[in-house]
Amino acid sequence: MAAALTAAQAGLIGCEHCGLLVRAASADEPGHCPRCGSPLESRRRQSIERTWALVIAAAICYIPANLLPVLGTTTLGSTEYDTIMGGVVFLYTSGSWPLALIVLIASVMVPLGKLIALGYLLISVQRRSSSSNRERTRLYRMVEFIGRWSMLDVFVDTFTVALVQLSPLMAVSPGPGVMFFAAVVVLTMIAATTFDPRLIWDAGGEPESRIG
Repeated sequence: MAAALTAAQAGLIGCEHCGLLVRAASADEPGHCPRCGSPLESRRRQSIERTWALVIAAAICYIPANLLPVLGTTTLGSTEYDTIMGGVVFLYTSGSWPLALIVLIASVMVPLGKLIALGYLLISVQRRSSSSNRERTRLYRMVEFIGRWSMLDVFVDTFTVALVQLSPLMAVSPGPGVMFFAAVVVLTMIAATTFDPRLIWDAGGEPESRIG
């Protein structure tokens, strides 16, 4: 069975803003989208290098984000600091298991899943894999969609702090792990935008010089 003709092989470019598929004016100067006027770009420049740099930086920040305390809880004069997992255990044992589950998914599993997914997409593109293109494209769209909800983590933390502050005998303050956690969220969101999903479809028939 012959491989399907891709848009790049047909000399077409998809506008990244409105999605219109148009024929490029030239290889070096694709021109502008006739519908929305946005500049056309055959492929994002240095997409793989920039995405790798952001993913590695996020992976490095992910370690202290989970090892350093993110919350300090003061009760009756004594202060205890908790990591993300410590906070999950605290919420679970105090009866707030739905909130514990949200924090576990949003603060631990989702960032790790995004890092693994982006790493897999980058490796598969660099290895010029031509299989499972549709599945990899869906995976990228899922990572991009989840990124829009990454601030849910911040909302949960803020909600937790506000909830505890209502008690006259308790107070909560942020720990040093919060900065690394915020860095992981921001870096993975940017990494998802710098990755060019069109590279997934290039591996089957485009020259190697087009990838990157």
